[in-house]
Amino acid sequence: MAMKRRFIAPPRGEVDPSRFAHPLYAQYAAFADWMQGADWPGIDALNAAMPLQGRRFASQDRSLLADGLHYEARIGERGLIATRAQNWHDLFNAMVWCRWPALKLAFNARQRGHIDEMGPSRRNRAQYALTQFDEAGVIVRVRDPSLMRPWDAHDWPALFHDHAAAWANGDIAMVAIVGHALLEHGLLPAQFIVGKALVVQGEVDDAMCVERIAQGIGTGELLNDPLELRPLPLAGVPGWFGGQDAAFYREAACFQPLRQGRTYPPPMRITPARDSARRG
Repeated sequence: MAMKRRFIAPPRGEVDPSRFAHPLYAQYAAFADWMQGADWPGIDALNAAMPLQGRRFASQDRSLLADGLHYEARIGERGLIATRAQNWHDLFNAMVWCRWPALKLAFNARQRGHIDEMGPSRRNRAQYALTQFDEAGVIVRVRDPSLMRPWDAHDWPALFHDHAAAWANGDIAMVAIVGHALLEHGLLPAQFIVGKALVVQGEVDDAMCVERIAQGIGTGELLNDPLELRPLPLAGVPGWFGGQDAAFYREAACFQPLRQGRTYPPPMRITPARDSARRG
């Protein structure tokens, strides 16, 4: 059986700064200097952008790891997020902490709860779901419920090509790209990366979508099984990749057919009235 090769990110000096103009990085424009600068940002720069009290990035070195704590436990007990120097994966993780702190807090709280219950050496299906979303997660808002039919069926030409206008007018929208591994893999333009999606349905803004997903993760309403997550080949999003004709959606390796018997949960429905009542 062929082994899947571990992704190795390119050296910083080999990444064309224009790469970060791709829509994959649009939600992280505030951190353009971290991505495009000739030098890596230091820990102090990362911490200056951290919006949370009681959480900070810490260099992952021997002195930090000497406490013997699990990565997630250290965040909860000491407020320290272990971060490797000059490392794309950890830099993107820091960016997600700064951009979507409520989501990262929810991930951490759930993971720590499972570790407290099961110990650091065992993992359940919820932990796999949380990890997959943390690494490759996207939040998608769908206004028109009919758009779920081609997605349910893995009818990629219909979802992306036939309904390109829906992507342009916001009937389906990428609300948040939260998977730091997606950002890392996106450094190489030829990567056919696939997001793991949670879907929200409703006439609600992006912030409300993220807030509700974070709440659902934190309470255990969401991400109890990896099967909750829908694949979303990001190369298919109109305008995200060259040569997006109908044949591309049929033939590129990232557009996998639906596995027999595979089904997906319905989107999380959110209404502004419900959310307003909850806030009040």
